[in-house]
Amino acid sequence: MSSNDNTARSMPDVASQARAQVAGALDWVGMAGIEAPVLVADADGQIQRMAARVDAQVNLHRADARGIHMSRLYLMVDQALSAQTLTPRMLRQLLRGFLDSHADLSDRARLRIRYDHLVRRAALKSDNSGWRTYPVTLTAHMQGQEFTLELSTEVTYSSTCPASAALSRQMIQQQFASDFAEGQALDREAILAWLGSEQGIVATPHAQRSIASLRLQLGPGFEFHIEELLDQVEQSLGTPVQTAVKREDEQAFALANGGNLMFCEDAARRIQQTLGQDERIVDFAVRVEHQESLHPHDAVAYASKGVDGGLGADAF
Repeated sequence: MSSNDNTARSMPDVASQARAQVAGALDWVGMAGIEAPVLVADADGQIQRMAARVDAQVNLHRADARGIHMSRLYLMVDQALSAQTLTPRMLRQLLRGFLDSHADLSDRARLRIRYDHLVRRAALKSDNSGWRTYPVTLTAHMQGQEFTLELSTEVTYSSTCPASAALSRQMIQQQFASDFAEGQALDREAILAWLGSEQGIVATPHAQRSIASLRLQLGPGFEFHIEELLDQVEQSLGTPVQTAVKREDEQAFALANGGNLMFCEDAARRIQQTLGQDERIVDFAVRVEHQESLHPHDAVAYASKGVDGGLGADAF
């Protein structure tokens, strides 16, 4: 036995040797905001290393115990996240390790990992591309042999108001009627020039940056493919925000918005339908927020899968 081992054994361990000053079981004890890397596979199977913040906790069901072994949790988090790709299987094994190392103190464990997921996105028309980051939170629980995993993220998109678009079209019609008198012979070149002028297009619909917040409970036995999920939601919305933008890209984005008018209710239902068709998702809750350019307040809508006792709209 080394001298270091002897020194460690001789050091006082107040947490394990002393009784609690005031007896009582505790719901959760552990650490919040541990700085750690995560290894995440992208859509091409390449492994990315990203910075994360990790919460690692167990309950303390022994009312007389002074505390838990926080260093054990930290070392297990460090060893697992530094060396293994982030998967449900790895998270399950990590939580199992939490409980095994606290067998006399705890029967529940949880882990929360927060990081920004990087995705390279191509421009709509040009040959350019750029990076988008999506905030991801993974929350894993274990009680006995029961393991649950929840994924939260956000998708940012553009929403153009259908009511505003209809009112704008009406104003353009009225301006046309004013500039081209009834019975007047219409000249094609004159009309083309009018359509390209500020005098002709007198009104435009309002659009706003919008955010879809998602909470998903993943089914057992499935891997989570974050980029596939993000792609599905963005495709259902039709107008995700862009990265690199040249004029041809901006024009394509304007065309997409013009052909994709939606209220917040429309956006919530589109996502609800998309997530409801994915067998890997046991339950979900959605909150969409259209950050109004017309009002000083936001328009919001909520949707869920409708599982009894599930996430529901109150998840946000």
